Amino acid sequence: MVRRTSRFVTVAVTCLVAYLLLIPSFLLDFSKSLLAASVFMSNMSFWKASGYFAADAIFRPLLHTWSLSVEEQYYLFMPVAAFIIYRYLGKRWLTILLPVILISFGLSVYATETAPSANFFVLPTRAWELLIGAALALGSIPAVRSSLLAEAIGILGLALIAFAVFAFDEAISFPGLNALYPCLGSALLIYVGKSPVQPFATRLLSQRPLVGIGLISFSLYLVHWPIVSFLRYQSLDNPTPMQVVSIIVASFALAYLSWRFVEQPFRKPNPAITQSRLLAGGVAAIALFAVAGAVGVAADGFPGRTRDFVEQKIAGHDQWNQGTCFLSDNPDYREWNAVACTLTAADGPEVLLWGDSFAAHYVPGIVENAERFPVRILQYTAAGCPPIVSYYSYARPRCADFNANALNIIKERNIRTVILTARWTDLQSRGLDQLQSTLAGLEPMGVKVYLIGQSPQFSTNVQVIAYTKGSRDPNAVDKWTVFFDPAINTELKQYAGVATFIDAMRICEGALCPYREKGEYLYEDAEHFSVKGSSQAVLAYFPLFDNPPVPARRSDKRQLPLENDLSRPVFEGGGKL
Repeated sequence: MVRRTSRFVTVAVTCLVAYLLLIPSFLLDFSKSLLAASVFMSNMSFWKASGYFAADAIFRPLLHTWSLSVEEQYYLFMPVAAFIIYRYLGKRWLTILLPVILISFGLSVYATETAPSANFFVLPTRAWELLIGAALALGSIPAVRSSLLAEAIGILGLALIAFAVFAFDEAISFPGLNALYPCLGSALLIYVGKSPVQPFATRLLSQRPLVGIGLISFSLYLVHWPIVSFLRYQSLDNPTPMQVVSIIVASFALAYLSWRFVEQPFRKPNPAITQSRLLAGGVAAIALFAVAGAVGVAADGFPGRTRDFVEQKIAGHDQWNQGTCFLSDNPDYREWNAVACTLTAADGPEVLLWGDSFAAHYVPGIVENAERFPVRILQYTAAGCPPIVSYYSYARPRCADFNANALNIIKERNIRTVILTARWTDLQSRGLDQLQSTLAGLEPMGVKVYLIGQSPQFSTNVQVIAYTKGSRDPNAVDKWTVFFDPAINTELKQYAGVATFIDAMRICEGALCPYREKGEYLYEDAEHFSVKGSSQAVLAYFPLFDNPPVPARRSDKRQLPLENDLSRPVFEGGGKL
């Protein structure tokens, strides 16, 4: 109950800040997560909302409550299971617990590739991690009495946790097999901590600073993520080193205050706080947050709070031919259909547009300007699958088959021209030189390759930028700085080889890029073009255009430059994008 009280206080403060700061669509998403968290189902809610176009994790202040919901669900089942085991098997806990641990672990390993999102969020695949602790507590495992063995177990436990901390990154699969490192490491440290020998690992973790962190650890977990989320929302950029320090200091300060003034008073006996009153208060708090979340959902995020700003519904990925030409969530190349995915109707040869969502976001612009292309462009795109033959993702294991099939399509249809593009910033940590695997596969086919570089990406949704920093002038061209180093395109060009490289950042002035023009957004989120932005990008630099001169508008008698002139990109008004 103490932990739930701390949780209720933290969520209450988070609700207030969210109401004051977030634009309606973000507050709507927050309200859904609040409703789910209040009934201990946020893990299921975030799992269901973890699609490709879901809100960025960093802008979900209650995202971290998913693990608390997994624990709460575990606490509902475990007492019943413990009673049944004790009733029929006495204290032979491991007879049941060990098989269940192995089944849950096996399911997690299996789901690593078959259902990675569910594997991360749901109880059946995470139960084994919690049950290891139950087995330690209930299994009556004899304490270690050999000092040498105790030291070895302690060092191994520390090493396993250290390996997970320093070696794991976004490219590894988790949970599954990799979750063994931190879980077994923690189990070993807990186990050896019971030893009367007191090995080095136990003495190390018994130091007062570490014990202090342990005491406030739950409160620290509760407060840190809302601080990170709201700071990122307000700053519109990655935190600076000074801001990182500020986040750490603020997290520890608030965690201590929560521990001192919320947790501690409830740990001390108080005649006025009976079990029945605590239970009634907990139920009332749950009901209050559930109602608050439901009201926020029903009110659609309270758009009336931002009277000088109207959030727009922006068209974009709804025009990507999803399910056939843009394969999302669990991409299966067998769902692709060449006829349905032909974007232009010219009599010329076929051209394959191959890539992830950063290839698909050119589709509305290609379709809108279809008559300008003397070729038939085929769309072959999948969420999170850059056109890299050697690419493998544990989150999207089918990308490997999807990309291998692209080579089959090119060969079978005798395609002579391919356009490659992707969210190249995702590949920087792995190495942009992986592009060579695709170019090597295309070279024997004699294919002409166009490589479109990284297009603008902002730190957050462009409507948040407009609300926080944008001009209220309806005729303005609003600009903001991209969150990555534009030099990525210079690096990418080095690996282009004989491919024709097109710098998509030429529509910007250095790192400063337009995101809204005369009240119309050029992006639908933080990085994908809207329909308007897609059309302007296609006109500005997309390859294989016919080149008729663009007539001057009646309001502007100047002759506009050719819209596919890569040295001088234009937008509808005649100036630079």
